[in-house]
Amino acid sequence: MAAGSAVPTTYLELSQDSDGAHKFYEVGVDGPVVTVRYGRIGGAGQTQTTSFATPEKARSAAAKKVGEKVRKGYAPAVAGQRAPRAVTRRQVASAPSTARAVAPVLWRFRTGSSAFGIHVDDDRCWVGNQAGDVYTLDHEGGVLAHFSLPDGVKCLVADDFWIYAGCDDGSVYDLSSKVPFAAYDVAADVDIFWLDIHEGVLNVSDRGGRLTVIDHEDEHQWARRSQGEHAWMVRADDRAVYHGHQRGVTAYAPDGGGELWHTTTRGGVLFGWQEHDAVYAGTAHRVVQRLSKETGTIEATYTCDNAVYSCATSPGGRFVFAGDASSSVYCFDRDGTRLWKLGTGGGSALSMQYRDERLYLVTTDGSLVCLDASEAAVAAAQRGTVPVARDVKLAAALPARAPVTAVDAVTTVARAPGGAIVVECVRTNGRLRVQVVSEGYDTSWNVQFPRTIRQPGARYVVDALHPAAGGFYRVRGDIRRLL
Repeated sequence: MAAGSAVPTTYLELSQDSDGAHKFYEVGVDGPVVTVRYGRIGGAGQTQTTSFATPEKARSAAAKKVGEKVRKGYAPAVAGQRAPRAVTRRQVASAPSTARAVAPVLWRFRTGSSAFGIHVDDDRCWVGNQAGDVYTLDHEGGVLAHFSLPDGVKCLVADDFWIYAGCDDGSVYDLSSKVPFAAYDVAADVDIFWLDIHEGVLNVSDRGGRLTVIDHEDEHQWARRSQGEHAWMVRADDRAVYHGHQRGVTAYAPDGGGELWHTTTRGGVLFGWQEHDAVYAGTAHRVVQRLSKETGTIEATYTCDNAVYSCATSPGGRFVFAGDASSSVYCFDRDGTRLWKLGTGGGSALSMQYRDERLYLVTTDGSLVCLDASEAAVAAAQRGTVPVARDVKLAAALPARAPVTAVDAVTTVARAPGGAIVVECVRTNGRLRVQVVSEGYDTSWNVQFPRTIRQPGARYVVDALHPAAGGFYRVRGDIRRLL
């Protein structure tokens, strides 16, 4: 412990080669309270606070945590002396479109910074940019909310009602409640490129070509290193996890990660999309390729004029859309016939999503762009007829919602409101779990809950719990500490 400190603290670092770990672990003791802070060297990291019965038990627990880290290779260090390792920001070129006209844009919203993250559901459109801003809009472009996250947003993914933002700080934030919180903490040595989540299981692809799988308790399940680096694609369903990288696409069994098939694509994979029976890989060599989920066989190829940054399809692959490095968007028929190539009017599309006859793009200039992708609009665009785009203005004085990072940020209540559900944080086999106290729920199931606000013996009030297929509950609505 550091001498002369009013709050004894131990600071450790583990720094390996350029592709290895580069992270810190700090343990502080203040009476019966142990505070642990951990993350990437140079970053703020995540904080967890645990209370013990006595100061002696707190010191013993802290010493045990330090010992575990030292045995794993961590060593005492001085915070700030070792430089942080640069987080990969996807380097993309975006040339002006060579198309003679702009695609059928209905409306455009400018976020002010290059945007990768996109998600569209029944009620809202979500966009996340490299400044850490996440905005939600209605389907006509009305701005609804603004979240401010600690670092650049790589991607936005959803699992039923719940929506998550993967950030450059290595954390995955749940944006489903009024206030975001860190739901998953990806290992500090994992440089997140893309995420997908399926039934509470998080799948992470990274710069090194690895696939890391984490369960709803934020615990590592398995990891595999694919044949190529720079893995920008991961998609998951009940059958497999589909991992796209520089050498193609590899499918792994969801339980255990056994390889099911590998297919070499025409160029490194930069983006992926999935339908029920096929995955689509957009590549650096100007094509989108459709692969069978069952066998990995390439069933069709859609040829563009530049590197493909993103792709999507209408249901069943009736239309295939692609965005390239020259600020163009393409529409193909299912068999690979190019129907049109038009400009985005707002930079190159880094990500895209199709929903309800509309195609949504997020671009290098930070725009969220909504295109009419109905059958009639596709045909009209072939004839050269497109609507006049409408620019959406940011709602004045829209407050930003910052994430919960500590216990003090959670509202406290004296009693549970009518209809609310009470859960309790308990220590089970050395781990903090959250279980349901209220009647009518399976008490053998755990509750997916933010690690940063868990305290042994603490009770919390939640608005609703929903069962997940993996045998656990998810919180819907606000979380409040019960006094």
